[in-house]
Amino acid sequence: MSFATAPVNLAGPNTTFPTERRMAQRNLVLILARDLADKLASAVFLVDDQGTLVYFNERAAEILGRTYAESGSMRLEEWSKAFSPMDLDGSDLPAEDLPLIVALRDHQPAHRVFRIRSMDGNTRDIAVTALPFFARKGEFVGAAAIFWEHRLEPTADGSGDR
Repeated sequence: MSFATAPVNLAGPNTTFPTERRMAQRNLVLILARDLADKLASAVFLVDDQGTLVYFNERAAEILGRTYAESGSMRLEEWSKAFSPMDLDGSDLPAEDLPLIVALRDHQPAHRVFRIRSMDGNTRDIAVTALPFFARKGEFVGAAAIFWEHRLEPTADGSGDR
């Protein structure tokens, strides 16, 4: 008589395997981030660990010139170019220098002030702070860019404060 059978879940029939739990935790972090984004007055742009846009809130839609329902999910290659990012002097800003891409690549916070052309054709200067998200230490799940319109403040010498 042979007792060799398929692997048995010793934890019980209603429990999940570790990989399923990890996936649920990863998704939960992004769900909670989306919920937080809806409660903030600041613009928030959320991406998963691959850089795919998963959501942006209403304030972001006002600045970007299109709602999330209109734009839908976008891959990193799409959203990083969609708003024509440029330095404040008007020169093109390479995608790898965008704060959200820095947070994705380096798993570290990043900040920058730069200019975009929104989907409605308006040019806006924005300040962006990007933060990486983790389900637990070492388990990167995505990132968020929190941003606002940036207005140059005059300095004592009359130049703008960047």
